[in-house]
Amino acid sequence: MSELRPRPVHPGEILREEFLPEYSLTPGSLAKALHVPRDRIEKLVREKRAVTADTAMRLARYFNTTPQFWMNLQANHDLATVAVDEIAEIEPRAA
Repeated sequence: MSELRPRPVHPGEILREEFLPEYSLTPGSLAKALHVPRDRIEKLVREKRAVTADTAMRLARYFNTTPQFWMNLQANHDLATVAVDEIAEIEPRAA
C-alpha cells in the first residue's frame, strides 16, 4: 500500500494564486514587464512549464523576492512528483 502524500504545489500555482491577483497582473502584463515571451508565463501559470533559472531571476527582481524562492518551489515540486515506487526498486550500492 502506497502512503498518501499531499499534492505537490507547482510554482505556477503560487504565481497564479498569490502574486498575480495581489498586483492586479495578467500573465501577459507580467511577461511584458519581465521581457519574456507571453507564452512562457502563460504556460507557467497553467503548470505546463517549469521555472528556469532565468525565469526565477526575473520573477525575483520584479517581485522583490529571491531566485532561490522560485527555484526551491520548483525543486520541491519536482522531488514530490518523482515516481517513488520506481526509485525504491533501486538497490543501494554497498560501501
